[in-house]
Amino acid sequence: MTRALIIIDIQQDYFPGGRHPLVGTDAAAAQASRLLAAWRERGEPVVHVQHIWDAPDAAFFQPGTPGVEIHPSVAPLTGEALVTKENPNSFLGTDLDERLRALAPDELVVAGMMSSMCVDATVRAAADAGFAVTVAHDACAAPDLEFGGVVVPGAQVHAAFMAALDGNYAAVASAEEIIAQR
Repeated sequence: MTRALIIIDIQQDYFPGGRHPLVGTDAAAAQASRLLAAWRERGEPVVHVQHIWDAPDAAFFQPGTPGVEIHPSVAPLTGEALVTKENPNSFLGTDLDERLRALAPDELVVAGMMSSMCVDATVRAAADAGFAVTVAHDACAAPDLEFGGVVVPGAQVHAAFMAALDGNYAAVASAEEIIAQR
């Protein structure tokens, strides 16, 4: 069985001191790093995804800023695939689908940020495209959100999105469970 690991937008702006810090980024990046190490050790394919928001009014991920850089804990090595994107869905306007079809994995394993935006959009698109997907829930992070005057804490935002994906668009498991599946 071949599994491809997709690491979505674990970039500096999401960490403390960045332009759009999320809740639990350090813990999520540590779990994503564990997954990445396991994939590298086994020689399984890895695809890194980097969001670049190239607009004058971009709130974060602007080209040429430190915040657009991939976090060092999951930075790509020479030879590892890197897909840059402008949209939440990592498939939209990129060559991700073609890259994955060429790899022909039996399963995609997804880690990344934000659970409520780019992870969700990419997982749903991957499932719609026919890929079997597993999300490493503890290798993802979300922001606090507000709607209608109600603040929803990031941990609850994350849990709601994982609950919505689990069993519908993907399996949801911990990094440890995913690593042990070999």
